[in-house]
Amino acid sequence: PVLDTEDAWVSVEGPVSIVELALEQKRIHYPLVEHQFVLCTVLYAIMRLSLKSVKPLSLFDSKGKNAFFKDLTSIQLLPSGDMDPNTLSVRQQFLLKIVSAAVQTLCSSQKDKEVSDEELFPFEKGKNWPTLAADLAQYLQISEDLVRRHYVCELYSYGMDHLGEE
Repeated sequence: PVLDTEDAWVSVEGPVSIVELALEQKRIHYPLVEHQFVLCTVLYAIMRLSLKSVKPLSLFDSKGKNAFFKDLTSIQLLPSGDMDPNTLSVRQQFLLKIVSAAVQTLCSSQKDKEVSDEELFPFEKGKNWPTLAADLAQYLQISEDLVRRHYVCELYSYGMDHLGEE
């Protein structure tokens, strides 16, 4: 971008402006940032829903694991469309765990009427974990329909038929 400056500002001495510093920065590799975002979301879901026996790095292949430790401005080889069936199975099980834990949390909070959703998750007003799991499914190359079907089955199994019908 071209930055036009007035003549009065050209002769000013001092530190470099933040705009000039920003323009001098290298451009980031956006797919690598998305890859980091998926890891952060996975870690947050594990922490927030208290998922046990989940190894977050097992959800990624060797290229994906190596990409986590690279500079965001570097062009890295990210996982391609062909994935190991074992990795896909681990990913699918993880997403189903998220949905199950979210429904269980929802069911237990509705049984304890004195505990509201805001008290249960104070910083997550409006956070819909099953929808988040379906969104993650796109990044992790798992069928969204599979996650949504599991969500409906979980709702019915916990006796929340009115939500399952929706």
